[in-house]
Amino acid sequence: MATLQSLSDLGQTAQTAAPEAPKHVQKLDAQGRAYATGKRKDAVARVWIKPGSGKIVINDRPVDVYFARPVLRMILQQPLQIVSRDGQYDITVTVAGGGLSGQAGAVRHGLSKALTYFEPELRGPLKKEGFLTRDARVVERKKYGKKKARRSFQFSKR
Repeated sequence: MATLQSLSDLGQTAQTAAPEAPKHVQKLDAQGRAYATGKRKDAVARVWIKPGSGKIVINDRPVDVYFARPVLRMILQQPLQIVSRDGQYDITVTVAGGGLSGQAGAVRHGLSKALTYFEPELRGPLKKEGFLTRDARVVERKKYGKKKARRSFQFSKR
């Protein structure tokens, strides 16, 4: 590192040493699958994707059995529809913790991350939709002297 004599020297060194944006590379395991972990509320989803016919298995059950509500199935299909990859990947998921809604959000987060590991060029559209960001909202803890986190006991004058 050279010592700087004036402010013009500072401008020249800043131009030459501009850091490049990190290149994202494909991350696959020995079986040719991409793996990612997704989280939402208390739910944690481990997601593996590989090229295939579009079969989705969650905790050893088909997706329409595990997520019976159409809204939950729609939530986890969103990343595939955004990048138009419907029916191109076989998806295997193990998910635990939380409720069904949180689990669907965790699967969506993990699936989005796994897609970017399999095809790094998909990172842009998925990030723009906010699917790669972990939703950090969690349940607030119960406080001492309160009935719930914020709810007070009923007040009575007499």
